[in-house]
Order: sequence, then C-alpha cells, then structure tokens
Amino acid sequence: MKLFLRRLVIALVILAALVAAGWWLTRPKPIPVRLHEVAAGRVEATLANTRAGTVEACQRTKLSTIMGGRIEYLGVKEGDRVKKGQLLLKLWNDDQQAQQAVAASQLELSRRRVVEACTLAANAEREAKRNADLRQRGFISEAAADTTRTNAAAKQAACETAKADVDQSQARLAAARVEPRRITLVAPFDGTIAKIVGEVGEYSTPSPPGVPTPPAIDLIDDSCLYVKAPMDEVDAPKIHPGQSVRIRLDAYPKQDFAGKVRRVAPFVTAVEKQARTVDVEVDFVSPEKSAGLLVGYSADVEILLEERPAVLRIPTAALQEGRRVLVFDAAAGKLEARQIKTGLANWEFTEVLEGLTAGERIVLSLEKEGVKPGAHAVEESATGTK
Repeated sequence: MKLFLRRLVIALVILAALVAAGWWLTRPKPIPVRLHEVAAGRVEATLANTRAGTVEACQRTKLSTIMGGRIEYLGVKEGDRVKKGQLLLKLWNDDQQAQQAVAASQLELSRRRVVEACTLAANAEREAKRNADLRQRGFISEAAADTTRTNAAAKQAACETAKADVDQSQARLAAARVEPRRITLVAPFDGTIAKIVGEVGEYSTPSPPGVPTPPAIDLIDDSCLYVKAPMDEVDAPKIHPGQSVRIRLDAYPKQDFAGKVRRVAPFVTAVEKQARTVDVEVDFVSPEKSAGLLVGYSADVEILLEERPAVLRIPTAALQEGRRVLVFDAAAGKLEARQIKTGLANWEFTEVLEGLTAGERIVLSLEKEGVKPGAHAVEESATGTK
C-alpha cells in the first residue's frame, strides 16, 4: 500500500510538472512596446500650411520693353547683381536716333527763323515810329503812316509765330528723346538678375494682353525676403497680422526661423481639385539670419495661436480614438486603457487635464499587432530591442 501511494505521489508530481511546463510553453509572450513617461512641458496650439509655401522677394519685377525689336545690347547675365538705374538691355533703334536728329535740326532752324522774323519786326516797329513823327509834322500822309503801322504789326506777328514754332520743335524733340525708353530696360532697384529670355541679335517681343509671353528680364531684390504659404480657409479666421510663426525650410532641416504674420489675403484662392486656401505672408523676424536664402525655396510655416509653458503633456501620437491611452502597469506587466481629458494640442504634443499623473508610462507603439487593453507587454529596452 505504501508503495502504491509513493508511486501515485510521484505520478502526480510528474503530471503537475508536465502541466506547468505546458502552460509555460504555451503562455502568451509579452509584446515589446515603446513607452513614454508622462511629464510636464510646453504645449502650443498651432496652425500649419496645407501645401508647401515659397520664399519670395519683397521686390520682384519681370521687365519687358514696350515695343518689340532686335536685341542690340545686353549688358547683364543671369546671376549678376545690378544697381538701380543701370542699363540692362536695349533694342535696335537707329530709326529713332535719326528722328531725334531731324527734330534737333528742325529746332535749330526754328530758332534761326525767330532771329530773322524778330529782327524784321523790330526794324518795322522803328520805321512805324518815324513815320508817326513825320505825320504829326505833316510831311507824309495818314495813309502812308497807317501802312507802316500795319507792316510793323504783321512783322511782330511773324516774330511771335516763329517763337511758337520753336516751342513746337522743342516738344517734338522731347517726344523723340522719350521714344528710346520704349526699347530700353533699366533696373528700377538694386537686385539680382534671375532670368533672361533672349540673346543679342534675337527678336524680343513684349507680352500683349492675354498672351503669357515670358518677360525679357526677371529682376529680384533678395535683400528683403518673406514666406508666402497657403492656409486652409477654415483656419483663416484664426490668423491675424503680428502672430508669431516658426518657419521651416527643406534646405535647412535642422534650423527653424522666427517669423511674424505680415498679411492675410482678403480673398480665398480656389485651385482645381485642391482645397480652398488663403495665402498668408510671413516676415522673417531677424532678416540677417535669412540673408543668403534663395528665392523659391520651399517653406512650411507654423503659426502659434496659444502657448502653455509647463503643463502635463503626452505625445499626440499616443492618443487613440475616444481620447484614450494605453497605460503600462509595470507590476502586472499588462496594458490598461485609460480615458483622459485633453486641452491644447498640436501634431506633436497634447495637454492632459485629467486622467494621468506625472511619472506614469504610456504606450507609443500602437501600430504593433496585439497591442490592446489587457495585453501582456514589456518595455522594448528591457528586451534588448531598439
């Protein structure tokens, strides 16, 4: 009997060991998860542009001559820096120069005619005065005196007409001198040549209304830059001049530039197959830091609406639908669903008003399979994973 009991005990122990081994081998393995410790920090309410913005120049002009013609002089090349008033381009204008020469010669001829006509008028006036004296003394007839007075008046009128011809010739010469401005391009401000369309000897055509002909010269003033970015029409009422902005450029991924809203467009832009947007213009707070940036850089803007410097916060990516988070219970090694109340939020952080305390750890790797309330979990760093 004792032998039987001993064997039964041994069998039960072996069975218990097998059951324990089976449970151990078939138990659910804990899921390695990334955790974040809840702590205080800065949270901002911000707005971001819907599509990439662009670095623009405060002054930019696309120059074309008023008249078309063959390019005779091109004094710059793309990338050159120019000064205000510098001659950039000139078309062939020998015909205009000839017209100026004709107008100048006509002016000189008119001036000489003034000398001739006014000299004769002065002589006729003296003759009329002498004949008036002779008439008073009875040496000549009244008719002879009238004749000399009429002749003097006619000569004086001819003198005035000649002077008017001089004024007309001067106006004609001035008009001829203005004509070359229709075929020349002069820099209206200091800047950099961004684009030139045409070479010496080629024909340059100005852009007529309704025809998008490329300008002859594209001139930009890169000493003053700003960012123009489209914002969703729904966000437009929240944006006002003077608001603080963070500017991010693809060309400088590790650097933020401080900005201020300069202007909000007073109309909505509708682009086919895209959302309706409102253009916002943003100035760089420190122009010296924007020196050297290229016009045309793609840029993103983040407009600061409200800021709270030291509040309890969590990564926005940790939030699930219904304002829930998964809290890691280290003692039980399980995940617990927790409903929370949130405040300010942006794409990076969300303020926590209720439901969490500092020091608790929440799950970030929500995309992993099996990550759900009640699941067994272990912190990634504890498993040796990265």
